[in-house]
Amino acid sequence: MTFGTILRLGRVSNIPTVWTNALAGAALAAAGGVPLETVLLAALALTLFYEGGMWLNDAFDAEIDAKLRANRPIPMGEIGRGTVFAGGFAMLGAGTAIAFLLGAAAGVAALALGLAIFLYDWLHKRTVLSPVIMGATRFLSYALAALAVGGFAGPPLWGAFGLFAWIVGLTYAAKQEAYDRIGAAWPLAALAAPILYALWLGLSEPLALAFALALTAVAALALRRLFRRAKGDVPKAVVTMIAGICLYDAALIASTGETGLALLAGAGFLATLALQRVASGT
Repeated sequence: MTFGTILRLGRVSNIPTVWTNALAGAALAAAGGVPLETVLLAALALTLFYEGGMWLNDAFDAEIDAKLRANRPIPMGEIGRGTVFAGGFAMLGAGTAIAFLLGAAAGVAALALGLAIFLYDWLHKRTVLSPVIMGATRFLSYALAALAVGGFAGPPLWGAFGLFAWIVGLTYAAKQEAYDRIGAAWPLAALAAPILYALWLGLSEPLALAFALALTAVAALALRRLFRRAKGDVPKAVVTMIAGICLYDAALIASTGETGLALLAGAGFLATLALQRVASGT
C-alpha cells in the first residue's frame, strides 16, 4: 500500500471541511472564547471519523466500483478489501475514544456519528434516504464539537440544521455523478436553507455577510453546472459544493465575533479546492 493509495482511499482533499466543522460547532457553543485545545481534539476525532467513513465506503462499494469505478484502490489491487474494512472500523473506534476524552456528552454524539457513518456506507446504494443519512453525519459533527465545549442548543443546533440541509442537497447531486447528469431538481432546494440562514446572520456582522455572499456564489456556480449538463459538470459542481462547507462554517463563526477563526475557516475553502487537484474529492 502506497501513500498515494491512502490519499485516494481517504479522499483527504475534503479534510479541511471537517476541521472547519469542528471550529464552527465549538465557536457557536463556546461562552467566553473558544478553547483551542478542545477544538483540536474534536477536530482530530472528526478527522478519524471522516477517514474511517471514507475507507468503509470503498470497502462496502468494492463490487460496484469494480464495474463502475475500476480506478479505485480496491479494484486496482492496491489494497485488500479486508484491510480497508479493518482500517475503517479502527478509525471509527479511535475517533470515539478521543471524543469520550472530551466528555460523556461528546462521546454519546460520537457513538451516534459512528452509527450514522456505518449506515450510510452500508446502505447508500440501496436507499433514496442516503442524502439524509449523510446530512446526519455532518449534523452530528457539529453536535460533537459543540458538546465538547458547551451545549447543543440555540446557535449550534440551528447551525447544524443548516449544514444538514447543505449536505442533503450536495449528496443528492453526488449520487448522480456516475451518470454525469441530474435527475429531479427539487431536492436541490435544500441548499437554500443554509444560504438564507447565513445571510440572516450576516445582517448584523459584515464579515459573516461576506462569507454568506461567497457561499451564495458557490451555490449559483454549482447549480449552473448541474443544469448545464455538459460533460464533467456534475462532478465539478459536487467538489465545489464540498469546498463550500468551509464558507458556511466561516459565516457562522464570523457571526460569533471570532474574526480570526472565521478567516481560518474561509481559508479552508481555498485549501480544499487546492487539495482536490492532488486527490479526488469524490
